[in-house]
This record gives sequence, structure tokens and C-alpha cells, in this order.
Amino acid sequence: MIQLDPFYPIVPDTAWLKRLLPAGLKLVQVRIKDAPPETVRAEIVEALSLCGQADCQLVVNDYWQEAIEAGADFVHLGQEDLAGADLGSIRAAGIRLGISTHSDEELATALAAEPDYVALGPIYPTLLKKMPWAPQGLDRVALWRSRLPCPLVAIGGITPDRAPAVFEAGADSLAVITDIVTHAEPEKRTETWMALTEAMRRR
Repeated sequence: MIQLDPFYPIVPDTAWLKRLLPAGLKLVQVRIKDAPPETVRAEIVEALSLCGQADCQLVVNDYWQEAIEAGADFVHLGQEDLAGADLGSIRAAGIRLGISTHSDEELATALAAEPDYVALGPIYPTLLKKMPWAPQGLDRVALWRSRLPCPLVAIGGITPDRAPAVFEAGADSLAVITDIVTHAEPEKRTETWMALTEAMRRR
């Protein structure tokens, strides 16, 4: 079973990587939305270069074909993307796989793909986008942890104040978007998160 860093920021592009990687990130996802194919490819190539220089594990969201072409080694797929993905090609390329889940049915689908981690969300209400699922809550985190043979990533509405309880419920890693990208000082907020998760790791 792989070991995930407990702090897992998700950023929209390489400009954010340049801002946050100097803090010492060890795990980050680039989630590119609504961009033309050439931009997607260029962003993935640059993200791999930036993360390689910073000794940070890059996870590419959604674009598994472009990830294979660029030589990435980790992708994350939502349920819709998973349904259309060629898992054989992903595995043949030596790429590790994370999968989003929001329900028992989606968890079963994810586990059938033998993922390297499973994400559960939203744990708390989130302002990032409208969600068709109610907040999962800490009991659901504990339930998922009991069902998984791989690391569990919690996502959605998680703040530094809420983080300890999410870890204690069973999450191995906390994915954070809004709390960083909407913060007045994202770099300082990232440092706060890294100090917090490192302290939790040592407990």
C-alpha cells in the first residue's frame, strides 16, 4: 500500500504550483478545467517539470491520456472519467490511480478498479461547487476507512480547525482546495497546513 502525504492541496494550474511548491509540498494535484487540449498538454508537462524539481508527487486530474503521453505516474479520476478510462493502458504505463467516491455504489465501482487511493467527499459543506451529495460527515470517513485496502483521502470543506477530527476519524490524507485558493495569503495558509499535518503525522 502506498503512503500518501497527509496534506494534499489541489490547484487549478501551474501558476499556483509556482506559488506553493516553495513551501515544501510533497503531494499536489493539478485540476485543469475548461482549457483547450494544447493548454492541457503544456500544463501537464510543465507541472511534471516543476514537481520533479521540487521532489513533489504530482497527481493529474482527469486527463489520463495526456498524463500517459507526458510520462506522469499518478492520475485521479472522478466516476464519470473512470467509466470512460482505459484502465489497462493506465496500468500498463505504470500509473497509480486515485478515484473519487460519494456513495456505496461509487465505492464498489472504485474498488473494482483496484485504486491506489480512494477519495471521499464532501466531508463538510463546500463552497467550491454545487454538490448533489449531502456532506458525508466523520462517521462516513470511519466507515470508508474500515472498508478500504488502500489510503483514504478526505475532501470537501476541510479547514485547519476541522482537520484533526477528520484525521482521527480515519483519513490518511486531506485534500484542500477552497481553504487555500480563496485565502488572502495562500502561501502562508499552505505553511499553516503543512505544520498542522506534520504535527498530526507525528502523533
